[in-house]
Amino acid sequence: PEGNLRCCVYSPCGRYFAWASPERVTVADASIGHVITTLPAENVFELGFSPLGSFIITWQRPLKDDNGDAIKNLKVWTVLEGETPGAEADEHTVVGRFVQKSQTGWNLQYTFDERYCARVVTNEIQFYESQDLGTVWNKLRVEGVTDFAVSPGKNHSIAVFVPERKGQPAAVKVYSVPQFDGPVSQKNFFKGDKVQLKWNNEGTTLIVLAQTEVDKSGKSYYGETTLYLLSANGGFDSRIELDKDGPIHDVTWSPNSKEFGVVYGYMPAKTTIFDTRAKATHSFALGPRNTIIFSPHGRFVLVAGFGNLAGQMDIYDLEKNYQKICTIEASNASVCEWSPDGKHILTATTSPRLRVDNGVRIWHVGGGLMYNENLQELYHVTWRPQSPTTHSIEDPLHPVPTPHASALEYLGTVKTPSKPAGAYRPPGARGQVTPLAFKREDEGGAAYVSNGSLSLGIGVNGFGKPRKREVPGAELAPEEGDGTTNAAVDGDEQLSKAALKNKKKREAKKAKDAAEKAAGLTPAPEKSLPGAFPSPGRSPERRDRKGHERNRSRGHVEPRPHSRPDRRDAKRGQDQQHQAHLKTPPAPIPASKTNGVPPPPKATPKESPPQPDVTVTSPGSAGTPSQDKKTRALLKKLRAIDDLKMRRAGGEKLEGTQIKKMDTEDEVRKELEALGWNE
Repeated sequence: PEGNLRCCVYSPCGRYFAWASPERVTVADASIGHVITTLPAENVFELGFSPLGSFIITWQRPLKDDNGDAIKNLKVWTVLEGETPGAEADEHTVVGRFVQKSQTGWNLQYTFDERYCARVVTNEIQFYESQDLGTVWNKLRVEGVTDFAVSPGKNHSIAVFVPERKGQPAAVKVYSVPQFDGPVSQKNFFKGDKVQLKWNNEGTTLIVLAQTEVDKSGKSYYGETTLYLLSANGGFDSRIELDKDGPIHDVTWSPNSKEFGVVYGYMPAKTTIFDTRAKATHSFALGPRNTIIFSPHGRFVLVAGFGNLAGQMDIYDLEKNYQKICTIEASNASVCEWSPDGKHILTATTSPRLRVDNGVRIWHVGGGLMYNENLQELYHVTWRPQSPTTHSIEDPLHPVPTPHASALEYLGTVKTPSKPAGAYRPPGARGQVTPLAFKREDEGGAAYVSNGSLSLGIGVNGFGKPRKREVPGAELAPEEGDGTTNAAVDGDEQLSKAALKNKKKREAKKAKDAAEKAAGLTPAPEKSLPGAFPSPGRSPERRDRKGHERNRSRGHVEPRPHSRPDRRDAKRGQDQQHQAHLKTPPAPIPASKTNGVPPPPKATPKESPPQPDVTVTSPGSAGTPSQDKKTRALLKKLRAIDDLKMRRAGGEKLEGTQIKKMDTEDEVRKELEALGWNE
């Protein structure tokens, strides 16, 4: 077919192939390509067949008629053989019409023998006889039902799903058709906003893959996933316990209906085969994988990593103790299917997922490339369905077929890398053993440990225990428990570089001030009298300036009896004080220097003498510290006014606020006189 085609599909039996164009739907014989019939259905976006190919179902976008009523956009047609090509189907070929607004789950679900079909409506599942879709044959009333799945086996069973609602747990119930009095099997669970219901081929056991929209623990952006197993007869139901943390990537039944495979866990993921009692029978090696597909006969299993992974496919032989046959590199593959004979694998890159490198490749199960074709744009590719029983069970590995010419041409253009490309290593780390924290788990690295947070600033780095801050080339900090750990170090690790730098500056300044104070102001213990003058180790000008600065910032300095001066400075100050004491008798400190506070009592030999109060007031003033502070502020303002006068005398143009400040000179001088200050 040519033209603007929107969708195409094979019938499950493989007899028919149908495609939809904007004007009609065409059904052809898949074996010879002969057109069987055309259906007058316009703008069809979805096509489907019943299991035996007796009916074809079309879905059009929902529309409303002139009266505002919804048009029945889901139609079921009979496939009529023997009609002349191009002839329109008669009206009686439309078996049923329904209103189906959602494109998700749009199709009817049939039993394996096409005897019944079902569709979900509000709070119930409606059953119809396939030949008469105008009358509801039976109803299964389930409050809040959102999804269901009809079993493919000979026993007519149906599984329905009810999500969590108003604090009630979610539930999956299995009923036997048409006995709807009560469920045969049931499983209640929390953390289930939506599910995937997967029956085995015999319809005897059901896998429930439950998923939440949001992971409340914060471990994943894509919600939590859990797996449950139920038998159709109610004899067994259980949660499948997985031994690796992380999401469930894929779960698939084997065609023999006796086992299934699960790919789960944080990357590198783990792949395990379970039996129908949820017991693990075999686990494959860890690796970046997210897909598992069994061959039609159930002998081989394909474990691959597609999507954002590299596209490697591992093939295992289940009949030879899970022996690995080969690994196939199928990068950028968006389609992967086994052939009906179980000997070949189809991979393809399709649009719109990828707009470049579109094409089809067919591989032999032994790993060789058999066919390659590159296309400008490829939208859909699939094998024609065939029953596995039509292909004889023989050794699929031998003999190996001859590759097509296109495969040989492609292999001739592929360049084999001379040296395998590894992970980038900075120059300082080259030639060294890779730490376990930076190795994948399947390469012998540390196991991934989730800290329950999506933030990148926690420090876990995705593997093992949190990393400490390390500087390349610097000595490593002592580990915890070796007796040298300091509590302040842990606090410094939480600071930024700028905050840590400022903290070190403050500590250095405090140490310097303490040393200067000890050298110039602290009396020698047990050798100086309480009324002795400060140490002459520093000049009086520096002492006065230092005391004036402290008085300006604090008004009064409390003594620091616990300060620890430098030993050499303290010794030198003690000798000088002792010599001054021998020459001149001690004199009491004037009251003006101590703000009226009497001198401290005489120190006993056992007690450390208190340090003298070194508060210095402004010259010519003997007021309280608050008056001294006000006097200094007024003097500062007076100096600023004198500076403005000089600037104006130099020809500089002043602003209005500066001129107003100059006008306050007389008021400032009056306030100074009131405080007793004289020039």
